Amino acid sequence: MDAQTCLKKLQYVGVLNFATVGPDGSPQVRCISAVHYEPDALYFFTARGKSFCRELEKDGRVQILAYTKYKEMIRVSSYAVPVAQDRQSRYIDRIFAQQPYLSNVYPGDTRRIGIVFAVRDMEIEYFHLGVHPIFRESYTVGKGVVTPKGYEITADCIGCGTCVKACPQKCIEAKKPFHIVQEHCLHCGACFERCPVKAVTKRGTEQ
Repeated sequence: MDAQTCLKKLQYVGVLNFATVGPDGSPQVRCISAVHYEPDALYFFTARGKSFCRELEKDGRVQILAYTKYKEMIRVSSYAVPVAQDRQSRYIDRIFAQQPYLSNVYPGDTRRIGIVFAVRDMEIEYFHLGVHPIFRESYTVGKGVVTPKGYEITADCIGCGTCVKACPQKCIEAKKPFHIVQEHCLHCGACFERCPVKAVTKRGTEQ
């Protein structure tokens, strides 16, 4: 698995969930299918008068989520920025050519009420629940940065094995200290809750 394969899977799914930040800080979610894919970015269409557009222009943060029939979750975290004005028409027409249903929604020149945003510099998280143990990994596109998540076991570990017994995916290895195999970790926190000496800590920004 890699970033480009994840983007291809998003394209196969077709309809994606886009999460933004509302004016009051609340989460907002929409289903979007008017998307064009390129190796270093994805482009999507909306209307300038929509709340969705205003949220993107004000804050820019966006998460994109898809779930495949194979029990794969793909999440993209990034910022959405308007495409340069002199390229708007090109990308609007390209998206409408790839998504013919849009001509029923915005017939003729009414499509010019639209605006295309680009998402670049992505963090992509891939999570496969259809295998055992589960598999997860993170990738980047452009200047995207992977945010550490989940748990790790510190040198305070006493080797008692409590975490191994608690782990639903059995992804903890008996080393010194015990070691969590991150690509198979659910991030469920069972090891964190059960460790008798608090040797399990949260990774990255979750602390």
